Amino acid sequence: MTTHPTRSSREARLEALQQQLSESVAALVTGEDWKRALTFAAQFRSRSFNNTMLIYAQHFSAFNEGRVPQPTPMYVAGFHQWLSLGRHVLKGQQGYGILAPVTARFASTNPADATSWRRLARGEKPGRGEIVKSKLVGLKPAHVWDVSQTTGDPVPELPRPDLLQGEGPPGLWDGLADQITALGFELRLVSSAAAIGGANGLTDFLAREVSVRMDMDDAAQVKTLAHELGHILLHAPRENVISTDVAADATLHRGIAEVEAESIALMVGAAHGLDTSTYTVPYVSTWAASVPGKTPVEVIQSTAERVRTSALGILDKLDTPKVGDGNPPGLDREALNQRGAEPIIPRVRRDGAALGL
Repeated sequence: MTTHPTRSSREARLEALQQQLSESVAALVTGEDWKRALTFAAQFRSRSFNNTMLIYAQHFSAFNEGRVPQPTPMYVAGFHQWLSLGRHVLKGQQGYGILAPVTARFASTNPADATSWRRLARGEKPGRGEIVKSKLVGLKPAHVWDVSQTTGDPVPELPRPDLLQGEGPPGLWDGLADQITALGFELRLVSSAAAIGGANGLTDFLAREVSVRMDMDDAAQVKTLAHELGHILLHAPRENVISTDVAADATLHRGIAEVEAESIALMVGAAHGLDTSTYTVPYVSTWAASVPGKTPVEVIQSTAERVRTSALGILDKLDTPKVGDGNPPGLDREALNQRGAEPIIPRVRRDGAALGL
């Protein structure tokens, strides 16, 4: 007989996951911790930053308890997703709790009117002329397992970018440059830092120019270019901004803007196998504590998700070879969803549209 968790037990599990998430995020107080977290997130970019942190913390605990052989996971998937790949979860292995979205269908004959949307009941079909969309209505606990917690058919190996010291990933400079020029900025190559006030790169929003110094190795140049693209995407001046969100905070707090841009560069580089050991990210606690009306945990969570979303937007436009995204190779997401197995959990925008979690 199959038993279903009660509402109270589900809420208790959600509360426990949220508490664990807050504790994990609160630990990101130094540049090194922040760097490791974002590098890991770049390798598990199919999941939200929150779920990435939950997976990371629970897997590390399992490693300390001797239940898994490595301190970081390689691929994670749901129980039935592993079965679809010819693998099954080993007896006694506990899954890692994550936050899965609960969505509902809404219908409207006048989509432009926000008050016209009505929620459809389970199995209910929309009326004639109605437009249907799914919206986030809540969260529920779900579980995933790392490949080391499973056994069965071999998992295919993904090709990994192989870079020499100081090399930039093939095609990355051109791909980033194309995105910058597509946004209406001219790219200038300068001879040294002296030409741009001692910086490695500079974005001039008034002149709509991005300058990068050329007396650095290729890897440093491409990292700088990604940094400046991050500024363009997140920090373009906006007149009369009156907001309490982190986007406005970044405009008011130089430290947040620089950490966001450098973090985007870190994630873009890590997704291409670029060595991030030379990246410099200041103490997170310093700038996170400087935003009025927000706790450091709230700032870090909001900033990390902004960084992740922007980095994914950049990566989606690049046809360069990248490392895996944390999902097992060969997983047929569409077929699984059609069969009703656990879906690849989508991340959700503020308007409720599905993006990937």
